[in-house]
Amino acid sequence: MKARMMAAACLVALSGAALAADKEDAGRNEYRAACAGCHGESAKGDGPVGPILNIEMPDLTKLSAANDGQFPFQKTFMIVDGRTGVRAHGDPMPIWGDRFKAEAAVTGGYAAEIMARGRLLALVQYLESIQE
Repeated sequence: MKARMMAAACLVALSGAALAADKEDAGRNEYRAACAGCHGESAKGDGPVGPILNIEMPDLTKLSAANDGQFPFQKTFMIVDGRTGVRAHGDPMPIWGDRFKAEAAVTGGYAAEIMARGRLLALVQYLESIQE
């Protein structure tokens, strides 16, 4: 009985670690698909598309530093999902269309909204994780 409980506890711990790794990979993948073209693979504002835009690309690894050491989670979330316009993105953001909106999901209804918000949440959590 004790051995089964230990095995179950180990499985739960390993599952949690796998989920955490998947979450980070999901955010990194969202970043690469939607942001790296302008902001660069390193998120330092050196993407290949950046030079053709009208403004300098911000270094996304410095968001916390620019906000007294606190990552502006809600503000970042709202900028990416389009609630707060960004001039370089054609106002409102995002320039990649509906990627972080329910219309982008294959499923309909609430599931679509959950999938879109999950993508957005993974992206913002990834940005938080790369702060310097």
